[in-house]
Amino acid sequence: MKSRLHITINGIVQGVFFRATTCDLASELNLTGWVKNGEDSESVEILAEGEKEKLEKFLEWCAKGPKGAKVDQIQCDWYDFTGEFRNFIIRH
Repeated sequence: MKSRLHITINGIVQGVFFRATTCDLASELNLTGWVKNGEDSESVEILAEGEKEKLEKFLEWCAKGPKGAKVDQIQCDWYDFTGEFRNFIIRH
């Protein structure tokens, strides 16, 4: 079953390759959507769609992040799949 997942991650998550690594993992998992830095300089925001099982694996990784990241808080909300995206990108 496909689903949509919105994630906000707070901590030391900007400037540690979080967006690039997130994009790579999402592509490996055949997820679509985007990742971007939050405007507060302390968060990353993600919107992803795909198979729920793969989104759950993705969310588990997001709770830790790449080497050098320190995730202090993660918030997620699940929504119905829309099929809005063709691939996964880094938004600026």
